[in-house]
Amino acid sequence: MDWFQVVVLSLVQGITEFLPISSSAHLILVPVLTTWSDQGLAFDVALHVGSLSAVVLYFRRELWRMARSWLGSVAGRGTDEDGRLAWWVLLATIPVGVAGLAFHDTIEVAMRSPLLLASGLIGFGLLLGYADWRGRGSRSEYQLTFKDALLVGLAQALALIPGTSRSGITITAALLLGMNREGAARFSFLMSIPVIVLAGGLEVCNLLLEPRPVDWSALVFGTLLSGVSAYLCIHYFLVFIKRIGMQPFVVYRIVFGLWLLWFFW
Repeated sequence: MDWFQVVVLSLVQGITEFLPISSSAHLILVPVLTTWSDQGLAFDVALHVGSLSAVVLYFRRELWRMARSWLGSVAGRGTDEDGRLAWWVLLATIPVGVAGLAFHDTIEVAMRSPLLLASGLIGFGLLLGYADWRGRGSRSEYQLTFKDALLVGLAQALALIPGTSRSGITITAALLLGMNREGAARFSFLMSIPVIVLAGGLEVCNLLLEPRPVDWSALVFGTLLSGVSAYLCIHYFLVFIKRIGMQPFVVYRIVFGLWLLWFFW
């Protein structure tokens, strides 16, 4: 890869991973609009490491409290709100993990059509707009119940469909369950950690079987750029939705989806 390709792919991954606009739609579109060859599994792993590092660093204090309380609950010392939140994040990961293992090959082959991609962008974008418009509750991520976490986890499994957006569908479900915008977004970001670990782990397993040489300079730079852009994206997204809401992202999804239909047809 040349350095321009490394920069573009790293920024696309870092920015779209946590915004409710579907990172898969943007990453699928990049090779279509360019003559670039596939970047390879090693670079995909590097981008995942960058995104994971960003969300872990941003929520480092919350994660430390959650991990400490979760270990305490496992040891039988009771469960406080941090430990309970850790359990809910793990619970919400189960549906997407099961669905990913069961339908990974089908999704990779049969669900990459432009029509499905555009339909996911528009349809789930309208659902996000409705969830944000209808009125939100006041609950934070610490006030979720077992049922709430399971329902948001089931919604997260739908993100395997290209165009859905993992953050978009989980925020939508959380808003419909009565959470406030910031709480919905923060829980969605926390849920991304085990999902990125699982996805990155699968790519690492595939990478071990791939004989292609590794461009370490591109990997290191891609990891850093993806991580920095993802960190800034998380920070400013939380500030943005508190003041303005989700509607600009809804408009973007609809326009992007319509453009995809026009472009491919």
